[in-house]
Amino acid sequence: LTGVLDDCLCDIESIDDFNTFKIFPKIQKLQERDYFRYYKVNLKRPCPFWADDGHCSIKDCHVEPCPESKIPVGIKAGSSNKYSKAANNSKELEDCEQANKLGAVNSTLSNQSKEAFIDWARYDDSQDHFCELDDERSPDAQYVDLLLNPERYTGYKGPSAWRVWNSIYEENCFKPRSVYRPLNPLAPSRGESFYTWLEGLCLEKRVFYKLISGLHASINLHLCANYLLEETWGKPRWGPNVKEFTRRFDPVETKGEGPRRLKNLYFLYLIELRALSKVAPYFERSVVDLYTGNGHEDAESKALLLDIFRDTKSFHMHFDEKSMFAGDKKGAKSLKEEFRLHFKNISRIMDCVGCDKCRLWGKLQTQGLGTALKILFSEKEIQSLPENSPSKGFQLTRQEIVALVNAFGRLSTSIRELQNFKVLLQQTR
Repeated sequence: LTGVLDDCLCDIESIDDFNTFKIFPKIQKLQERDYFRYYKVNLKRPCPFWADDGHCSIKDCHVEPCPESKIPVGIKAGSSNKYSKAANNSKELEDCEQANKLGAVNSTLSNQSKEAFIDWARYDDSQDHFCELDDERSPDAQYVDLLLNPERYTGYKGPSAWRVWNSIYEENCFKPRSVYRPLNPLAPSRGESFYTWLEGLCLEKRVFYKLISGLHASINLHLCANYLLEETWGKPRWGPNVKEFTRRFDPVETKGEGPRRLKNLYFLYLIELRALSKVAPYFERSVVDLYTGNGHEDAESKALLLDIFRDTKSFHMHFDEKSMFAGDKKGAKSLKEEFRLHFKNISRIMDCVGCDKCRLWGKLQTQGLGTALKILFSEKEIQSLPENSPSKGFQLTRQEIVALVNAFGRLSTSIRELQNFKVLLQQTR
């Protein structure tokens, strides 16, 4: 990929350099700190749009004899008595354990961590959001250590995964039924009309589609970069899968669609980068601590975060969101509300993802993007924040802060992985 991105005056090479040398090393460090590594999530919320259609990609996983305690709820089928006891044989138990290893969410926490979370909860506040937020008081909500549960290939694919993305694009991206996305197996034609339709949209709706496409591209990149290459003697080896990357992004194999998706990834990176630069004044106030109870670590975390904000402000080719929702006030207000509700719906669809690990990272990255949008639409409120007292007009919960940083960390990683794939592809030619 080279050249200037559509809808903004920024070139890909500048983003690559900025990300590689300034952002990526620092955001990696920040994500390892206690404040940012624990994320509270409810992985048990039912899908609000359709009945669960089975969870795990390994066909024999859904068997009753597997011990309840071993199987994450996301891999199981909707009801435990759906499968007969006759299905209990060793092959199925092996497959079940294999699926459990691939998709299981490691939820071990120390007592010290649990105490810190009680304190963190006191710092949280809530208001109108772009995302459907998990109820953190629900007994089903649990803290997850993101470092113990890296986003990677889990074997989750097929009709269930396709249905989630299809629902996101078909019902929430302002698209008429008569226009089909490229590479859609259900499309009667090759989808040439899609880009004609997209270019005809207003900027806001075009941006919305690009954000979702960029998120999709980023997630696919993570799966290609952290793929289960082999499992010998029970020891899995994870790493980049060039063949999988080529299948998803190569211009020839994707009929030119892959590079467009990667451009949308860069566009999403710019949007979230812009949000970070805009929210800096919120964190620069002394009243905001990244509170874990360890004063020394908290001060270091905040210093590192403010250092990243300084870098984001130094980038000279930001996306200018002032061009969005700039029409007549009434029309702009209703479009912004439509934008918010569509995005909120997408966050609810994440509860339909059938693999716990994929659901965890899907929810986190959606909430991170939702938080970025909330920031971009709250510029006036952020600029008028009081220095020494909690803000009334604009507030971020700890959940939103953790999601914002980790979601941007995922995008930064995607762009870094893209550089790695460039090198690997040159080596294989």
